[in-house]
Amino acid sequence: MRFYPVLFNTVFRRMEPEKAHHLVFPVIKAAGVFAPIARAICAADPRLRVRALGLEFPSPFGIAAGFDKNAEGITGLGALGFGHVEVGTLTRHAQPGNPQPRMFRLLEDRALINRMGFNNRGAVDAVSRIERARLKKRRPVIGVNIGKSRVTEVEHATADYVYSAERLAPIADYLAVNVSSPNTPGLRGLQELDSLAPLLTEVKRVSGSTPLLVKIAPDMDDEQLDGIVRLAIELGLDGIIATNTTVSRENLQASAASLDAMGAGGVSGAPLRERSLEVLKRIRLTAPDPDFCVISVGGVTTARDVLDRLEAGATLVQGFTGFIYEGPLWARAINRGLVRAGYRTPRA
Repeated sequence: MRFYPVLFNTVFRRMEPEKAHHLVFPVIKAAGVFAPIARAICAADPRLRVRALGLEFPSPFGIAAGFDKNAEGITGLGALGFGHVEVGTLTRHAQPGNPQPRMFRLLEDRALINRMGFNNRGAVDAVSRIERARLKKRRPVIGVNIGKSRVTEVEHATADYVYSAERLAPIADYLAVNVSSPNTPGLRGLQELDSLAPLLTEVKRVSGSTPLLVKIAPDMDDEQLDGIVRLAIELGLDGIIATNTTVSRENLQASAASLDAMGAGGVSGAPLRERSLEVLKRIRLTAPDPDFCVISVGGVTTARDVLDRLEAGATLVQGFTGFIYEGPLWARAINRGLVRAGYRTPRA
């Protein structure tokens, strides 16, 4: 009998998801303290190593931004088998996020709705923890995801991102610009090309040699998507992360009444699987060069899901919601499934 499903069904599902997350996080930190033991159980097979962004990733599978908001679990998550850990979203100003409750499970859909609102202790506060994690001899690749502070008006967003980038790019293995969360007012408007171009230009200028990617939403048409991909290539960005959560409520098994009671927020998890894969394939039509990194995220639960993304042209794959439903050994299961399926990275 697998232990985590029993624990989830008897304990965690009765709690508010955010409280359950906080209860599990000490386990993740403990995996960092006892990293040699955790790695002995969970480390990815060396055949899964991926070369991307000028870096070596122990596995193509990583944990998406939003899980480790304040860069407190990097070592532990790496020891549990994640090839990269994208911390954040971090903002210039510390902020509490939206009022609670702000995260809800859709059990029938194996999904979440969240309207967290970039709750974090601020970009500067995370610097020392990221620096310490970088000193570890065996560690995951560390991505840093940055966003706009809620108190910052949209017209001043570029300065907000630049402030965070100046402080975080020197210690990040790669930097991700988040303009796609649905939970910060006005943020998705920054995906419009006339706003996005100057923002990315300035962030790239201050990021120096640190690889730079932009994270986009699934809720845009092909024309918008193609325009962002072309812009990223034109500006010399290193890649795209696709996708963030969706505001769509289509094809959910949860009742309309329960969805209304939960309110606004982005949906993540299994319902996003098909749309995220569609976006990945569309990106690769415009950006076929394998050196242009595409990190696919959204609806990933199994090794088969990861393989589907890699075979469709993803350089790397991320997950988040699957951790809630699968538990701390999720990355191990993914990595072992990839090996059993015979996957060998062409960039190993």
